[in-house]
Amino acid sequence: MFENIKVIAMDLDGTLTQHKSPLSPENKATLDALSKKYKLLMVGAGQVMRIFNQMEHYPIDIIGNYGMQYGEYQPDGTMKLIRDDVAECDREAVAAKIDAMRKKYGFTEYAGESVEYHPSGCITFPLIGTKAKQEDKLAFDPDRSKRRAFYEDVVKVFDEYCVFVGGSSSFDMAPKPFNKYHALDRYCQENGLAHENVVYIGDDYGLGGNDESVYVSDFPYITIDDYTTFPDRVKELL
Repeated sequence: MFENIKVIAMDLDGTLTQHKSPLSPENKATLDALSKKYKLLMVGAGQVMRIFNQMEHYPIDIIGNYGMQYGEYQPDGTMKLIRDDVAECDREAVAAKIDAMRKKYGFTEYAGESVEYHPSGCITFPLIGTKAKQEDKLAFDPDRSKRRAFYEDVVKVFDEYCVFVGGSSSFDMAPKPFNKYHALDRYCQENGLAHENVVYIGDDYGLGGNDESVYVSDFPYITIDDYTTFPDRVKELL
């Protein structure tokens, strides 16, 4: 399965770290070992610089915002943003759709704003609001069953977006065609690689997960369900 691999692409939160946490010494050491044999590539939902800072400036190229951003690590230890795409967002139309979804599924009470608009053109639909308490977010839908129950309806209503069951209480949306499969396919085309040359490692591969588009594709894939098992999951690559 791995004989043609040249690039190891991976997710960060849940795959290499806890949410918004730095790399553990064990996983950093494993990345160091992998980097001696393969090109390493981070593929994230967040912005390139946020990921770079979270990784404490680890030497790795980064795809951010589902492929809307791309940054290359520089010899001086900095990150150079090569691509930073921005999409138009019809905020009035988005707000009307989310208001309708709230009324349909009973999420009419929320803290803060009903929608979060990102500079890239991505949007977040926070079911309990942008200002909800952290403990309320974590307790809202830990197994994602509440959101997956009407995920297909959200996908249908927001057909101009790639929709993901994001975080602990939200739906995240990126303008089509931006998702992690599209990002990796573009990376391959730009670097003269076949899909069989890239293995992806990710934890969010279930229905609506932001790694799902890669998981169901022809890219080789290694699943992670606990970031502390990362060294064991990649042993075969070493």
